[in-house]
Amino acid sequence: MQRIKNHPLVASLLSLEGNPRVLVLMEPLWGIPMGLIAPFITLYMYTQGVDDAQIGLIISISVIFKVLFSFGGGIITDKLGRKKTTNLGDFFGWTVACTMWALSNNFWWFLAATLMNSFEQVNQTAWQCLLVEDAKEKDMASMYTWIHICALLAVFFAPISGIFIAKYSLVPVMRVLYAIFAFNMFIKVLITIRFTVETKQGKIRKEQTKGVPLSKMVWEYKRVFPLLFKDANMVRILILTILLSISGMVTSTFFGLYANLNLGISQGLLTVFPILRALIMLVFFFGLAKVLTRFGDKKPLMVGLILSIFALTMLIFSPKGHIWPLIIYTLVDAVANCLVMPRKDSILMIGIDKEERARVLALVVGIAFICSAPFGYLSGLLSQMDRRLPFVFAIALYILCAITMAKYKDVPKDIETP
Repeated sequence: MQRIKNHPLVASLLSLEGNPRVLVLMEPLWGIPMGLIAPFITLYMYTQGVDDAQIGLIISISVIFKVLFSFGGGIITDKLGRKKTTNLGDFFGWTVACTMWALSNNFWWFLAATLMNSFEQVNQTAWQCLLVEDAKEKDMASMYTWIHICALLAVFFAPISGIFIAKYSLVPVMRVLYAIFAFNMFIKVLITIRFTVETKQGKIRKEQTKGVPLSKMVWEYKRVFPLLFKDANMVRILILTILLSISGMVTSTFFGLYANLNLGISQGLLTVFPILRALIMLVFFFGLAKVLTRFGDKKPLMVGLILSIFALTMLIFSPKGHIWPLIIYTLVDAVANCLVMPRKDSILMIGIDKEERARVLALVVGIAFICSAPFGYLSGLLSQMDRRLPFVFAIALYILCAITMAKYKDVPKDIETP
């Protein structure tokens, strides 16, 4: 037991206080229902008559709305405070949106639900500020690692949905799961209201923006925007965020369709891959945390990008009707994500201006969405031509990520990263 407590990740979790502890521990309320529905989201739409191109179109349109909410999120977060904005985003972006998804039965319903979910982007800026602003900088990567771990633990609930889908069929089970998702997020809102407090910087920004017209705050973005380009590292982080946003959107959207319709993997077996992915990521996080502290952020990130390229290449050349190549793909992809995603989050939050964190973060997210917007529809068209092409495109994006980060200067050695 003492060895477990002394593990750097466990020790970091036990040392968390205040908002970081509450927000990290609440992640399963979002992660568990997401783990239940994630393998079937695209198939849920496809089964109800939404084709590949329409799925891509829904994604592209929603990205445009996410851009608007992302840019507005920084202003709203400063005006209303981190806590209140987080609650509004969770309620409208998840509770209401999931209720709509539960009722969806055609292209227009799915589009409306996805657009409502775009409001969650307001929450993204506020939630991250609520998480990190009163936290210690050395705990950043550990906090984000635990957030990923919480999401991974939730994946082990995925077989439940597979069992019910095999018995009752896809659509009715997905409707129930979305209803459960809506309820969970409502509970999450109530817990956030009760157990979190506004951050010190949030109080400062609320006071500074009190009585300031929204139009003036929008105009102030001309002063904030140059902060994205304050140094070469920040520019590289921005480009990395954009490229990973596009590649993640493409691969997560079309994997289920490709595995089911092209490689002959049954709908029920789709739950195996998130579980396997979660297992290997958990082993990796807990087994190699000490080793990775010696290498900072850049080296693990670069190795992860190379592994992502290798994994997608394997996926493209997987023979139909054989599950083993997909299992190997899942294992390699899991390790790649362990190396890439927590470090991307960490270097982003460390790199952005602390006094203008809300608006700079909103700009980063908004720009990432602007750049991603056309690629939902374009990747849908690629998938309609050949369902391997979206993954070829993702490989090209990971290569660009590696080139971008080749000259990245790592974070100072006194900042601990897992």
